[in-house]
Amino acid sequence: MTIKILFVIFSGFAGGLAVGAGFVAFLTVLGIIPRLTQLSKTMKMIHSYEWAVVLGVVSGTIVGLWEIEFHLTSLLLIPLGLFGGTFIGMIAAALTEVLNVLPILAKRVRVDGKIIILLMAIVFGKIFGSLFQWLYLIDL
Repeated sequence: MTIKILFVIFSGFAGGLAVGAGFVAFLTVLGIIPRLTQLSKTMKMIHSYEWAVVLGVVSGTIVGLWEIEFHLTSLLLIPLGLFGGTFIGMIAAALTEVLNVLPILAKRVRVDGKIIILLMAIVFGKIFGSLFQWLYLIDL
């Protein structure tokens, strides 16, 4: 029985290391965090961004593994959700900026001169999709 437990611990740790190394390589090779600080004009706070990512991943892992529940009021959850969504949106924006996704997509769908319309369509699609999920697909 202890061999099985040790094997599960080892394979879980190895899998976590592989995923973590891939995530770090993704952020490092593409230069997501430095580009994010350039876009937001907060280059002096680059270490804060890096620590935010590290602490977010570690705390998300802990909450996911131990199934921790927080009983917070709606007044506190709304700003937390807004801050979290803003940060994820900024990382996604930096990723698309680094990879030049939007100009390539604009050429593919033939809206080269109207890239702002494409961007707003993506933004509103994300907003409406999130609202639909929360209002109709999640049982509260």
